[in-house]
Amino acid sequence: MSLRKPAKEQPEKFEFTADSLAAAKEMISKYPEGKQQSAVMALLYIAQKQNDNWIPLAAMKYIGKFLDMPYIKVYEVATFYTMYNLSPVGKHFIQVCTTTPCMIRGAYKLVEACKEKISENENELSTDKSCSWMEVECLGACVNAPMMQINDDYYEDLDKEKTLKILDEILDGKTPKPGSYRGRVNNEPENNRKTLLDLKNA
Repeated sequence: MSLRKPAKEQPEKFEFTADSLAAAKEMISKYPEGKQQSAVMALLYIAQKQNDNWIPLAAMKYIGKFLDMPYIKVYEVATFYTMYNLSPVGKHFIQVCTTTPCMIRGAYKLVEACKEKISENENELSTDKSCSWMEVECLGACVNAPMMQINDDYYEDLDKEKTLKILDEILDGKTPKPGSYRGRVNNEPENNRKTLLDLKNA
């Protein structure tokens, strides 16, 4: 496990917005009395989503007080799991899967697109500070490889040209349509195929 350090520049304060507070209380209500600290991972995710996809130290301290939980325990959780970002990653956070199935289907063409449109190096903000990208391990959509995740949405069956188009839309302030970019429904075969019997050497 690599050492993960918080960003050097940190905001002084953090508190939940009304919507985040309601979501946090709803999550805590799902746990038995006395077990509210079990909601720490969910609350960290809520804080990250509120704060443009990263968690400052002030948010960890706030959550610790919110759950009556030692700050160091919240810090341990946030720094252990890589799904929590400890430094600014941009409002649009692009994660490109480069695990084997995506790699052999052309994932590094998607990486090239990110380098051209966002930043030369991963974990660096774009010129307008709205986007950043990084390579990640399997995102669980191998059948639709290659693919990438942008915030909460999956973009699948990609190539470099389609990836460039998606990134252009994001940089123009638009919201590209998630899902397959080869016209498939979820992970169904193309052309509505139901069987392989009509294919030679299938």
